[in-house]
Amino acid sequence: MASVPAAASVWPRARRIAWDLTPAVLFLVALLVGWEIWVRARDVPGYLMPPPSDLWQAFLDQRGTLPGHTRTTLTEATLGLFFAAVLGVVLAALIASVPFARRVLYPLLVVSQNIPVLVLAPLLAVWFGFGMTPKVLIVVLIGFFPIAVNTADGLLRADREMVDLVRSMGASRWQVLRTVLIPSAVPSFFAGLQIGAAYAVIGAVIAEWMGASSGLGLFITRSQRAFRTDQIFMAVVLIALISIAFFVAVQLIARFVMPYRHVTNSTN
Repeated sequence: MASVPAAASVWPRARRIAWDLTPAVLFLVALLVGWEIWVRARDVPGYLMPPPSDLWQAFLDQRGTLPGHTRTTLTEATLGLFFAAVLGVVLAALIASVPFARRVLYPLLVVSQNIPVLVLAPLLAVWFGFGMTPKVLIVVLIGFFPIAVNTADGLLRADREMVDLVRSMGASRWQVLRTVLIPSAVPSFFAGLQIGAAYAVIGAVIAEWMGASSGLGLFITRSQRAFRTDQIFMAVVLIALISIAFFVAVQLIARFVMPYRHVTNSTN
């Protein structure tokens, strides 16, 4: 009998999510239909602007090669996002806990974001070869900044009165970090991680343009050389879907880690 209330609480949430997504889905459907009608009515050549129906056919034609390219890009994006999270948390801890490190590192973090990734990608390929390492590094360089900045902001915004109270009770620095600072920074960390996740796949694809043996970036480059615009658009749609999946996965992890931020009043 305990499963009945649980199911009853899940269905309203599912209906609410479906209702929230309905406008975006309807807009996307209208956009695709308008795209198809416009291309067909204007008789636009397929190599300039393929209709959405051709994208599905391109996917079916390449379904044998796409899984390998997709797996490579997913691996690069996942590893890069993981190391970006580790680097971002370490830098955030230094910025929040050491004032001198804050004065040294924070300006350098801002400056690092003004260096175009397309400039660094060829250099990383020369230094580390055309394997997975330079691709992962590009994802790390793109993703660590929002994680570091948001996490540092969460640590610095912790309730100082609570920190003083815990210290007055004899807590060590590690106990203060574990009981006050980390819980305060977790929401900010996931906010930064969501931003990093949204750009992780794009970073991997950009890195693959500079040289790769597999990946969706390589697939797009080969499609460009073959003037297969339908395959390019299909790959772009696939990259967008994977990026959305990364973003949603981080949201789900955040809900699991912070269930108290998503509590709804089901008694009304």
